[in-house]
Amino acid sequence: MARRAVGGPGVRGARRPGTRLPALERFEGGGLEPDGDYDGLEFRGADLAGQDGAGARFLDCALAECALDGTRLPGARLLDSVLAGVRGVGTDLAGATLRDVEVSDARLGGTQLHGAVLERVLVRGGKIDFLNLRAARLKDVVFEGCVLVEPDFGGARLERVEFVDCALKGADLTGAVLTDVDLRGAAPLEIARGTDRLSGAVIGTAQLLDLAPLLAAEMGLRVEG
Repeated sequence: MARRAVGGPGVRGARRPGTRLPALERFEGGGLEPDGDYDGLEFRGADLAGQDGAGARFLDCALAECALDGTRLPGARLLDSVLAGVRGVGTDLAGATLRDVEVSDARLGGTQLHGAVLERVLVRGGKIDFLNLRAARLKDVVFEGCVLVEPDFGGARLERVEFVDCALKGADLTGAVLTDVDLRGAAPLEIARGTDRLSGAVIGTAQLLDLAPLLAAEMGLRVEG
């Protein structure tokens, strides 16, 4: 059952996933398969690097301490599942669906989530570099206590998305549409491109001062001493 987060004045809080996994069976298969169906399984310490699970479905699963370097999961569906301590570079989740998913202490780089759908997703802790969320749809998503380096939200739609005690460095918001996006917990808050798309977001006073030069440049406003 999803849990409603507490939003501040003027912003609706995100609904967090209420993931409760059943007793899981350890995955004993040789590897992932395209369009595979994985239900109630625990992948612990599995080396899934370079494997192809395109279109696969994961329901009530846990992936713990797994290697995901170059793992292909385009179009996959991760439902009511947990990813803990996963690591890897170039994981392909393009067009995937993540619903009621918790991701904790991930160490990922160049993860491809363009065109994906994320609903009731919590990303807590860890560091994700160069996250590609172009044209993705995010609804009820919380980034908490994590570091995001140069995430690309170009053309994405973000609704009820929160950044809580989270570092957001060099974010690209080009063409993004934001609704009830709470950026007040992002420190630092660094927008590389797309400051004109901040309508629909909430920021703090100190953040406004930090962003003032970018906002002035966007407006063509010249500021002189």
